[in-house]
Amino acid sequence: RKTSEQTSSKMHCIRNPLSRRVVILGLFVVSNFVPNVSALIPASPQEQTRRAIRSLSDAIQGAKERGAQARFYVDYLIPLPPETQAADIDPWPGGLAQMYPYASDILETILKGITEEPSPTCSSQVLSQSDCCGFFIQQSEISARNDVAAILFPGVDQLDKIEEIDKMVGNQRTLILFNKQFQRPADFGFGKKDRCKKVVFDRFSYGFAFQEFACRGEDTKLTFEYPNWQSCVICDEDLDKGQQEIPLLEPQVTRPSYESLEKKINEVLPEPLWMRKMNEAESKGF
Repeated sequence: RKTSEQTSSKMHCIRNPLSRRVVILGLFVVSNFVPNVSALIPASPQEQTRRAIRSLSDAIQGAKERGAQARFYVDYLIPLPPETQAADIDPWPGGLAQMYPYASDILETILKGITEEPSPTCSSQVLSQSDCCGFFIQQSEISARNDVAAILFPGVDQLDKIEEIDKMVGNQRTLILFNKQFQRPADFGFGKKDRCKKVVFDRFSYGFAFQEFACRGEDTKLTFEYPNWQSCVICDEDLDKGQQEIPLLEPQVTRPSYESLEKKINEVLPEPLWMRKMNEAESKGF
């Protein structure tokens, strides 16, 4: 069932890399709140992949039980390339084109993990070289209804392609938007708000996410593992205590707002990071 248009997942042919373009947009979070939040943060890329597979599998099953289409976003935190140095200002100087080989390998592994009896190879083809966007299909050896499709790095210029592929995938198969390059309808520009809501925002929901960003200057981690979002901040200014994960909001089915996260951080960490570092230095006589 392959076509001549399908190309290697490495896609070394991509030109015009989009340097400094965001890999993952949006804030999202995981399930079951527990006192020990070490389980919130994946300990390795392999663990992140395993958790993505588990969460997506649960999300797909949930969609089937509800009689809904399986349409999901995945925000995956791509690990830095092995050659990254501590002094590097931008670990991805080649932008999405540099990330693509790493992301495609990860995506293929995830697709195999959520497909029932997957075929040995995952088919892929370039949708846009300039935007570094690709289309992947993992076929099932049981039935075409169990095939899983994904679009890697879809951007605002791929709205037509998303709609076309969605129709091709049909109601019974799963479609994933992996590390989408848009956040909200306004990103699509004037005149496309209603259409992009109909094609994307009203139909897709999260299947898995792991993100990190700064909230009130704190290293904040958010994850989504079906069906809940969860959050924590990482504190490592105390060298004696080492890295600590401090839980924030309890699990919830909707994404927490920046304001709610900031309010919770103010409760659990009244002193800002710069003050805590100053106090640590003074206590140790620096």
